[in-house]
Amino acid sequence: MQIHIFPEVEKFITSLEKQTVAKVLRTIDLLEKFSHNLGMPHSKKVAKHLFELRVRGQQEVRIFYCFYHDGLYLLHGFIKKSPKITPKELSKAYKKYEALTEYNL
Repeated sequence: MQIHIFPEVEKFITSLEKQTVAKVLRTIDLLEKFSHNLGMPHSKKVAKHLFELRVRGQQEVRIFYCFYHDGLYLLHGFIKKSPKITPKELSKAYKKYEALTEYNL
């Protein structure tokens, strides 16, 4: 399955600490390999059509993604600072999902 990375996510990943970037890339490789079958602790469904890629470590990284047609899209990434996902972060990801499906990118 082809992975498409939104430019903002790519910029976010490269801004992380070197060790964290390695963990993120490893987790993305797992996602590419296992796709829908990747589960906890690496992936979790958080809303209709939205999943979070979970990267644990010194920096708790979350990347929202979705499956659309034959591809997998990394929509939005952030460093998690509180136990729950903030509605603001979820909203950003969902808006990108809606834009993706609306314009059939």
